[in-house]
Amino acid sequence: MESFEGLVEFVAIAERKGFTAAAKHLKCSTSHVSRQLSRLEERLGCALLVRSTRQVNLTPNGAIYYQHAKDLLIGLQQANEEVNQEQVKLTGTLRVSAAGGFAEHHLAPALMAFAQDHAELTVDIDFNSRFVNFIDDDVDFAIRYGELSDSSLIARKLLSRSMMAVASEKYLQQHGEPEHPGDLKNHDCIISNNDTWKFSDGEESCSVKVKGRWASNNTNVIVEACEKGFGIAYLPQDNFTEAVESGRLKPVLQPYWGVGASSWIVYLDKRFMPLRTRMAIDFLIEYFSDWDEK
Repeated sequence: MESFEGLVEFVAIAERKGFTAAAKHLKCSTSHVSRQLSRLEERLGCALLVRSTRQVNLTPNGAIYYQHAKDLLIGLQQANEEVNQEQVKLTGTLRVSAAGGFAEHHLAPALMAFAQDHAELTVDIDFNSRFVNFIDDDVDFAIRYGELSDSSLIARKLLSRSMMAVASEKYLQQHGEPEHPGDLKNHDCIISNNDTWKFSDGEESCSVKVKGRWASNNTNVIVEACEKGFGIAYLPQDNFTEAVESGRLKPVLQPYWGVGASSWIVYLDKRFMPLRTRMAIDFLIEYFSDWDEK
């Protein structure tokens, strides 16, 4: 095990660009950090760092060794966490980004159930539809819908949600009921994040570019606008369940709804994921495994 001595100190120096900062982080003396690095370089037979009066930089060999040392330490940390997962107390803040009715009505209760099992954990949910910068915004994971364009992120499928098109009786009495998706070109449609709606009858698929008097990225607002007769709305059907059952909205174009886009949990490289994040993601995958959108 002698070959592992000095790894923690070396990584700390490399990341904090100095011996004093590394010692402060590790809560030890600067002389200890310097001594451990010297022994490590002696065993390897090469210099890992270049010292200057202002900072410390990695040598080419040091850059290679740093990446392997970092991966090794992360692996050891995760192994320790997994072995003690049953006894561990999750602490810190879990930051999640999500938007829409699904996040408010389904995701939030799921995370509440998770948090109830971990009394020392803080959960911060940002209900915002803007694009998330995981590093700058300090977000652990986000819920995204539909096709994913950012290949740098890791994605796990949470669930699939069937679509539903609806309108109020008031609107249908004034404008008539569409019989085919192509008829939507002559209707007012309530637009969410996309003005091109996709339909399928199981055999053929089609896309229709729609227009209308009302647009919003908030599903609750879309449902309310639909109830007030602003037009036809097309969203995952769990957004309309209560309004349809109460008779405030009527389904239209039912043979063409098809299956909507999937919902995804997206996050950065799992190697750098805190245990609280990994456990929360696993919990959500299990929580929604028997999803019933009705």
